[in-house]
Amino acid sequence: MFTLVLRGLMIATLVLSCSVRGGVAFADPFDDSIAAYDSGDYATAVRLIRPLAEQGNAQAQNAFGAMHYHGHGVPRDFKEAMKWYRLAAAQGNISAQLNLGSMYYEGEGVTEDLIRAHMWLSIVATQGNANAIKMRDVVSKSLTAQQLAEAQAMALKCATSNYKQCD
Repeated sequence: MFTLVLRGLMIATLVLSCSVRGGVAFADPFDDSIAAYDSGDYATAVRLIRPLAEQGNAQAQNAFGAMHYHGHGVPRDFKEAMKWYRLAAAQGNISAQLNLGSMYYEGEGVTEDLIRAHMWLSIVATQGNANAIKMRDVVSKSLTAQQLAEAQAMALKCATSNYKQCD
């Protein structure tokens, strides 16, 4: 039951990581890439989003990670998705942090790690994200008291280091 709830929340979160916007073109390359993505023109979306991601734009890194996660415009590759999510998460991108928590829970692109999943979900939950709160609470039920304490200590260290000491 918990896995089904968490999987549903994870899918919703990953889909939302590529923000839905109208299908019109914007003057901004990021907005244009999202519009292309939303219209199913993944080749254009990749062409526009990749340079932004490579230049360090956290939103673009998260979106590019989601494209790798779903295999839209690029081969489906969970490890590559993790790479881009990590880069965005290190800049404080909440969606990327939530995506990392989900992927650690599912063991996608990494070995399943409930402690690290809880860490990332806790970081996002402290910012009031309802999905993260629900997902963190589900993960909590699978951890021992010692594991929970470890996850909480890791989350504190990660957050207080401005996301520099998270691995």
